Amino acid sequence: MKPLLFRIPKTETESFRVQIDDLPYFYDTLHFHPEWQITLILEGTGTQFVGDNVERFQPYDIYFLGSNLPHVFRSDAEYYNDNLRAYSISIYFRGDILGENFFDIPETLHLKSLLNEASRGFRIRNKEANELTTLVESIIHKKGFEKLLTFLEILNALSVSPDKEYLSSITYQSTQKETDNQRINDVFEFLMRNYEREVNLEEVAGIANMTPNAFCRFFKLRTRKTFSEFLNDIRIGHACRMLQSSDNSVLEVCFANGFNNVSNFNRQFKNRTKMTPSAYLRRYDNNT
Repeated sequence: MKPLLFRIPKTETESFRVQIDDLPYFYDTLHFHPEWQITLILEGTGTQFVGDNVERFQPYDIYFLGSNLPHVFRSDAEYYNDNLRAYSISIYFRGDILGENFFDIPETLHLKSLLNEASRGFRIRNKEANELTTLVESIIHKKGFEKLLTFLEILNALSVSPDKEYLSSITYQSTQKETDNQRINDVFEFLMRNYEREVNLEEVAGIANMTPNAFCRFFKLRTRKTFSEFLNDIRIGHACRMLQSSDNSVLEVCFANGFNNVSNFNRQFKNRTKMTPSAYLRRYDNNT
C-alpha cells in the first residue's frame, strides 16, 4: 500500500493548482497533503471522511480543507459497477502562495482567519448551482492574472459566507503517522464495503491488527467516536440517501443498512438528524 501522504503535482508556471476530476469514482484512499484544498462537487454522491467527521456528500457541495487534514470522498458502491460519473473541481495551494506575509496585511486578515477555520474543514451545502458555485467553476477557464484574481475572489466569498458547516471537531488532532493513517483507512474501507451486514468489534480489530481493547482506545483517540458510533454514522448516511432516492419503506431501509430492529434504527436516526425516519421521508417528499 502506498503512503497516505498525497503529493500534489506542481508546475513552474502556476503558483496554485486547479484540478478537474472527471472519473467513474473519486480517489478512495484516506490521505492528507500540506496544501489547502477547495473542492466543488459537480456530479457524484458518496460518503466523506474529514478528520473525525463522517457525512454524505452530494452535487454542489463546496469543501475547504486545511493543510494536512486527513480526508477522503468515497463514491457510492454503484459508481464502481455502473457507468456513472464523478466530477469535481479542486484548487490546491500553499499558505505562502503570495509570500510569507501576504495574509498578515490589514486587507487580507479575514483570509488568514479563513485558513485557520479550514484546519477543521468546512462545507457549504448548495442544493443547486448559484453565484458561489459558478465562481468556483469559472476558474477552470481563466489564465494568468485573471486566474489569480478569481482565486482571491473565491477565498473572499468563502470567508463571508454565512453557510459554513464545520466538519471535524475542535478537539480533533491530526496525526501524520503513516501506520495510524493506514489502520484508519483499512477500517474505513472495510466498513464502507460491509456496513449493510452485522459487523462485530473483534472482526474490525483484526483488520487493524490490534486487540479489541487496544483498537477501541486507538479508534476513539483517532476519530473522537466509538467504533459503533462511527459505523452508525455511515449507516444513517446511506439510509438518508435511500429515503431520498427510492420507494423503499422505512422498514426496508432499516434492514438494508445493517440495523436488526426498527426501534434502534429510529433512535440512531433521530440522534443524528434530529427527526425520525418517517418525518425525514415526509419532509423530503414535500420538497420534491
